Amino acid sequence: MGVAGERPGGVFRQMRLVKLLKRRKSDIIAKWFDLVVTTYPPDTSRFLKSQRDPFANPVGQTTRGSLETLLELLMAEADDPVRLAEAIDPVVRIRAVQQFTPSHAIGFTFGLKAIVQALCEKDLRDEGLFREFAAFCDRIDQMGLTAFDIYMQCREKISSLKIANERDRFYSAFSRAGLIDEETAADPAEDGS
Repeated sequence: MGVAGERPGGVFRQMRLVKLLKRRKSDIIAKWFDLVVTTYPPDTSRFLKSQRDPFANPVGQTTRGSLETLLELLMAEADDPVRLAEAIDPVVRIRAVQQFTPSHAIGFTFGLKAIVQALCEKDLRDEGLFREFAAFCDRIDQMGLTAFDIYMQCREKISSLKIANERDRFYSAFSRAGLIDEETAADPAEDGS
């Protein structure tokens, strides 16, 4: 027997919950955006909240737009992991290049559960609606795992770039100092060693 809120084949059905979330969508997005921006230093947080010009505040606008898309995808009847990854990628990519720990970088995804629960507390006392909410929370968990995968890919790329940059810097310094002979500096893989 499947979980309430699921159809055979694993396609999620959130009939009543989706209606409730759509009615409260602007409040959910506002609180979710606040949750994300409060992870930044106070001055940055104030700027991200107050500056509405997308050219002056691309991080804030990208974040807000991604959150709106993510909520829509989470409320959609069918799972679309590719679109979900595409929607969360910009926010996670921005956070991956900053000084966030992995938990702080992606923790905002899981914060959506508490936001929805707080805004819909009275409604969730209904057992059927609460089961739909539990299934919705499973989707949020999947989104969090996707965010973690993207974060790790970004951090690996950053590490690779740093290593390549350091290698090139040392090679250049040794070359300028005359410590490397151009012929002996060839890649060992090229000469069959």
